[in-house]
Amino acid sequence: MCLTTRSGRDEWWRDAVVYQVYLRSFADGNGDGVGDFAGLRARLPYLASLGVDAVWVTPHYVSGGADGGYDVIDYTAVDPSYGTVEDVRALVADAHDLGLRVLLDIVPNHTSDQHEWFRRALEDPSSPEAARYHFMPPSENPPNNWQSMFGGPAWSRTPDGRWYLHLFTPQQPDLNWDNPEVADDFDRTLRFWFDLGVDGFRVDVAYGLFKDPAYRDNPGIYSPTLFGHGPEQVMTTNQARVHQIWRRWRAICDSYAEEKMLVGEVSLADLDQVGLYARPDEMHHAFQFRLLKSDWDAAAFASTITEALDAFAAVGAPAPWVLGNHDKARQVTRYGSERRARAAALLMLALPGSAYLYAGEELGLPEAPVPDTARRDPIFLRSNGARLGRDGCRIPMPWDSAAPAAGFSVADPWLPQPDGWAGYAVDRQEGDPASTLTMYQQAILLRDLYKAPGSGLASVTLEGEVIRVDLIARDGDPDPITVWINMGSETVTVPAHRLLLASSPDVGGPVAGKLTLAPDTAVWTRV
Repeated sequence: MCLTTRSGRDEWWRDAVVYQVYLRSFADGNGDGVGDFAGLRARLPYLASLGVDAVWVTPHYVSGGADGGYDVIDYTAVDPSYGTVEDVRALVADAHDLGLRVLLDIVPNHTSDQHEWFRRALEDPSSPEAARYHFMPPSENPPNNWQSMFGGPAWSRTPDGRWYLHLFTPQQPDLNWDNPEVADDFDRTLRFWFDLGVDGFRVDVAYGLFKDPAYRDNPGIYSPTLFGHGPEQVMTTNQARVHQIWRRWRAICDSYAEEKMLVGEVSLADLDQVGLYARPDEMHHAFQFRLLKSDWDAAAFASTITEALDAFAAVGAPAPWVLGNHDKARQVTRYGSERRARAAALLMLALPGSAYLYAGEELGLPEAPVPDTARRDPIFLRSNGARLGRDGCRIPMPWDSAAPAAGFSVADPWLPQPDGWAGYAVDRQEGDPASTLTMYQQAILLRDLYKAPGSGLASVTLEGEVIRVDLIARDGDPDPITVWINMGSETVTVPAHRLLLASSPDVGGPVAGKLTLAPDTAVWTRV
C-alpha cells in the first residue's frame, strides 16, 4: 500500500514523527502482564489520533532475556510472549490502513549466547560458527583492557578456557563482522521482514560492529556520563569499515519499490562523525544523543541544535531529534519538572528534521521508582546496585485510571507501577486542553498545517537564557514561525503578534506585539 506524507514526497522519513514503543510495557493483549503485539494493535488508533507518522517497536525476537530482548536467539521469529510472525504481519496491515509506518529494531552487534551459532562455537572451536564471533585462546588474563558498557571486563571465559568478547552482558557475545557469513545472514534477515511489509529498522549499536583486528588496548574507559563515545573507545567503536555495511543495507532498502528506511543508534561524541552515518548512500537517519544527554541549560541546547543541524546539512541529511528513549531516565525527572519537559518537547517538535517520541512522554511520565527486588536491568545487577539502570523509564503505560494496572493489563505488570501512576492515564488527559497529551497533539497537528516546523530551515540565536529559533519553509513561505524557550529563572518579554502554541496554559496572548514568557516555558509564534 502506498502511503502519502504531509510533504507529498516519497521520502516520508525526512520530517516524520516516530513513536517508540517498548513492547513489553506498552499494552497487554492476552492478560499475562507483558505487553505484546495484540495489545499494540489494539492501541494503534491512539497513535493515529496523536498524529505520529510511524511506530518503532523494540526487539520482539526470541531472546535469552538477559537485556530486554537485545540478546537475540532467532532474528526471524517472534518471542511467544509477544505473539507470532503473523501478528507482526497483521500489525503492519492495520498500521498501514491508519496511515502509519512500522519500524522494527535490529541487533547486529551481538547475539544471545543461546543462539545456535554460539552454541555450536562452544562445542567446536574449529567450527565455522566459532569464526563468526571474537574468540581468543586461553590465557591467564583477558586479551586486552576492553570494558563492557554495562560495567566490568568485556571478556568472559568459555568452559574450555577461551576468551570471548561481549561489549554488553556476557550473554551477548559480539559478532565478528570481518566474517562475510555474518553480513550475508543479516541480508537475509532484512529481506525477511521487508518482504513482510515492515517499513524500516532502528539499528542497535550502529557505531559498533567492527573492532580493531589487532585487539589493541583502548586508550581510555567508556563513561556513561559522556555525550557519546570518542577517542577513548577508538578500538571498539566507529571503525571505518562499518560504513561498508550501511551502504550494503541501504542498497537493500533501495531495491524495494516502496521506500524502506534505516535509523542508526550512533552514540558518538563528535557530531560530524555521527553525520557520516547519514550520507546519501548510507542510513536515512543517525541518532545523535547530545540533546538527550544535556542538562537543562540554554547554552548547551543552543549549541547542540546548531552543531547537529550543521553536521547533517553537510551530508544532505535531515536531523533526527530525541529527548527520551528506553535507555535514559525520563526527561520530567532529568529536567526537574513536567513544565520543563513540556517546554523542551515543544522546542524539539519545531526543529527541522524528524522527531522521535518515547511512549509515555506525551503523558508527562516521570522516572518511576522501582524496588531493588523488582529491578531487571543488567546494568543494576552487574554494578551491584551502583547504577540504577533503565527500569524506571520502562514502567508499563497507564491507559485507564479506573482499571487494574491503569488499563495496561488485567494481570500484575511485569514491572510494578508506582502509586499515583493512574493519575497520568490517557483517559485522564484526552480532551483536557491543559494536558500534556493535548499539547503534543496540537504540536504535531501544527507540523502538518504549517510548512516551517519539521520540514523548514532554522536559525538559532541564544539571548541570555532564552533560545530563539526562526523557522522558514524551504519553498519561501513569507510567513515564518519563531519558537522561543525561556530556560532561565526570570520572566522575559519577546516580540510576537500571534501565539500559535504554548507549553504552559498560563501563557497569555501577545499585547502590542509583545509576549510575556515565564521561566521554563516555550511558545510557537508568528512575529
